[in-house]
Amino acid sequence: MAGTNLRLQDLNLTSLEQEKIHFHGQIQPHGVLFVLEEPELKILQFSNNCSTVFGISPEDILNSKLEDILDSYQVERLKAGLSEENLDFINPAKVWARKNGDDYVVFDSVFHRSPDGFLILELEPTISQENIPFLSFYHLARASINQLQETANLRDFGQIIVEEVRKVTGFDRVMLYKFDEDGHGAVIAEEKLESMEPYLGLHYPESDIPKPARKLFSSNWIRLIPDANAQPVEVLPVHNPISQRPLDLTHSILRSASPCHLEYLHNMGVGASLTISLIKDQKLWGLIACHHLSPKYVSYELRKACEFLGRVIFSEISAREETEDYDYRMKLTYIQSALIDYMSQEENFIDGLVKREPNLLDLTSAQGAAVCFGSNCTVIGETPNQEDLNFLLQWLKSNVNEEVFATDSLPRIYPDAERFKDVASGLLAIPISKRNYVLWFRPEVIQTVNWGGDPSKAFEATHSEGSVKLSPRKSFELWKQTVQLQSLPWKQVEIKAALELRKAIVNIVLRQADELAQLAQDLERSNAELKKFAYVASHDLQEPLNQVANYVQLLEMRYEQELDEDAKDFIGFAVEGVSLMQTLIDDVLAYSRVDLKGIEFELTEVETALERALANLGRRISESGAVITSDPLPTVMADSTQLMQLFQNLIGNAIKFRSQQPPEIHLGAQRLEDAWLFSVRDNGIGIEPQFSDRIFVIFQRLHTRDEYPGTGMGLAICKKIVECHRGRIWVESELGEGATFYFTIPVGRRERELRNGRKTHNNLFSRGQ
Repeated sequence: MAGTNLRLQDLNLTSLEQEKIHFHGQIQPHGVLFVLEEPELKILQFSNNCSTVFGISPEDILNSKLEDILDSYQVERLKAGLSEENLDFINPAKVWARKNGDDYVVFDSVFHRSPDGFLILELEPTISQENIPFLSFYHLARASINQLQETANLRDFGQIIVEEVRKVTGFDRVMLYKFDEDGHGAVIAEEKLESMEPYLGLHYPESDIPKPARKLFSSNWIRLIPDANAQPVEVLPVHNPISQRPLDLTHSILRSASPCHLEYLHNMGVGASLTISLIKDQKLWGLIACHHLSPKYVSYELRKACEFLGRVIFSEISAREETEDYDYRMKLTYIQSALIDYMSQEENFIDGLVKREPNLLDLTSAQGAAVCFGSNCTVIGETPNQEDLNFLLQWLKSNVNEEVFATDSLPRIYPDAERFKDVASGLLAIPISKRNYVLWFRPEVIQTVNWGGDPSKAFEATHSEGSVKLSPRKSFELWKQTVQLQSLPWKQVEIKAALELRKAIVNIVLRQADELAQLAQDLERSNAELKKFAYVASHDLQEPLNQVANYVQLLEMRYEQELDEDAKDFIGFAVEGVSLMQTLIDDVLAYSRVDLKGIEFELTEVETALERALANLGRRISESGAVITSDPLPTVMADSTQLMQLFQNLIGNAIKFRSQQPPEIHLGAQRLEDAWLFSVRDNGIGIEPQFSDRIFVIFQRLHTRDEYPGTGMGLAICKKIVECHRGRIWVESELGEGATFYFTIPVGRRERELRNGRKTHNNLFSRGQ
C-alpha cells in the first residue's frame, strides 16, 4: 500500500508539473479576447463568445480589423497609446462597442503582448463608469502604512494586509500565503467571515500550487476567477494563422483556470477567487488569496488598487526582513573576518577556527562542527563520534560534488545518520579538497505541522478508458503530522558565509603549501649542511681536542715536580673543559643524526628497548638507589635504537634531577584511539610550569653546570625522536613535586593486526640494596 501511495504521489507531481496550462486556448466567459496583427490591428484570433457579445458572426470577425468592432476614433486613440513601449500607460482604457443596433457596451480594455510578439486585447465589462478616487485610495494606503509603523512582527504585518484587502474587495475570506523553500506553503494571516472554517496556520502541499502555476503567478501578478462554475470559451482558430502555434496566454487576465484547479475550488466551496502575487528578489514569496462563497466580479482598476496596496504593505515586510537579514549578515561578516584573522595568526589554521571566540559554531549558528583534514577530525560542540564522522566523510566524497552541501534532514538521504540524529539531523558541509571537509551540525527538532488535509493524499486518481485522471482531495480538515529527523533549516546567508570561509581556507592552505614547499627546500639544504657539520665534528674537531687533552696531561706528568697547586688546578680545568667539549660534540652528533638516519620503523617491543636503556644506566641506577617500575608495555612501530635513547634520556634526567629522597620512577603505558600514550613519572625536584616548553629547546638549561652537569641537549633529543615517530612530548610538573613526561607513538597498521594477547612486564629494579 505504501508503494502504491508513493507511485501515485510521484504521478501527481509529474503530471501537474508537466501540464502546460498557459496553452489551453480557453478564457473565462465574462470577457472577450482578440489577437491582433500590428500595425493595422487585424484580428487573427478571437474568443468564441465575441459573436454573442457583439452580435457579429465568427466569419465576419475573422480577418476583420479592430475598427470594425470599435469605431475608428477609439482605435486611433488606442494606436497612439500602443506606440509607447510601456503598455501600462493605456491600461485600462474605457472603450465602447455597438451591440444589436443602438445599444452600447462599455469595456475596460487591457493590452499586452504574448511571448511570441503578438498583440492581445482583452475586454472586460465595466461595472462602474467611475474611476476609484485617488484621494480615497491614498488615505487608505496611508492609514495602512501608519499601522505598519506601529507593528513589529511578520504576523501582525500580514494581518494588516489581509484586513485592508478585505475592506477594499469585500471578499468573504482573505489569506496571506507564504511559500517554503521546498514549495509547500502556509497561511500566516487570515481575515474572514466568522462562520467560515479557519485556515490560519495550516500548511498546504506543493501540489496544491504546482510549478507551472507558480511560474504564471510570477509572470502575472494579479489573477481573478469571478465565477468558479462558469464554462470556459475557446479561442478560435486554435493555432495562430501566422505562427501556426497555439496561443500563449501567460500574461492573460482572462485565461481560464485548469480543470483541476477549478475542481479544487469547488471542493473548498469557493465560488470566486482573487490572487495577488507577492514577489521578492524576483522570486514568488507568497500570495494574497481572496475567496468568496458565491460568484464575485472585481473591476480591473480595483484589482490593480489591491495589488498596489498589497505591494506597498509587502514592501514594508520585505524591508523589515532585509533589515533583519542585513543585521545578521553583518554579524556573520564580522565573525568571518575574525576567523580569517585567527587562522592567519595560528601556526595551524584549524586552531584559529576552534580555539578562540568567536569560533566556527558562531558562523552558522550550529551546535557542532568538525574540521576534517586527512584522517584527523578536530571537533567542537556536539558532533557524531569519530567512526561515524569517517563513514559520513566517505559518503560525502562519493555523493556530493558541489562547493557547498546543505540539508536539514540528513537521515532521509543518508540513512546511517539516524544513529546520531540528536546531534546531526542537519548538515552543512564545504569541501576544501577531495579529502578535506569542514562540517557543521544541527540536532533534530521534532515539530508538529498542521496540514489542510492529508498531504500524502493531495490528489485522487481515477482510471477511465486506459487513462488516469487526477482529482484534488475533497477534505481540507486539519491533519496533524509529526516531523522527525529534521533540524532547523540553514539560512541562505549562513550558506553564503560558509562558502566565503571556504575561499579563505583554500587561500590559506595554498599559501601554507607554498611556504611548506619553500621550507622543505630550506630544510633539505640545512640538513645537508648539518650532515657535513656532523662529519667535521666527528673527525676534524675531535682530533684537535684529543691533542689538547693529551699534551696538557703529558705536560702535567713531565713537569709534575715543578708545578704548584694552582698550576695543577689550571691543568685540571683544561682537561675538564676538553671532556665537556667532547661530550657536547657527541650530543650534537646524536641530535643531528636522529632524522638523518634512514629509519624504517618496525614492530618493536617497548620492553626490550627499556631493558637496553636500563642496562646502559645500570651504574647510575645503582649509585642513586633508584627504584624503577613499569606497567605492561606494548609492541609499537618504531626504531628500537631511538626508542632506547628516548627512555635512557628521560630516566637519566629523572635520576639526575632527584630530590633528597631516592629516585622513584614509574613508566606507564595507555592505549588511546589511534596512539599509545607513555609516561615517565618521578619524585624529583620538579619544574616550574612556566618552563615546560623551554626545557625541550636545544642548549636550554634551567640550572648551572656546577649544580647539575650536562649540555642541555637531552630533552631536545627526546623531542626530536618523538616527532620523528609522528608523536608529541610534553611535561606536567610543579616545583618540588616531581615531574611526569608524556609522549605518544601512533598506532601502525601492522600493530593493529597483532593478536590481542600481550606480554606483560612488571620488573622491580633496586640496584645496590
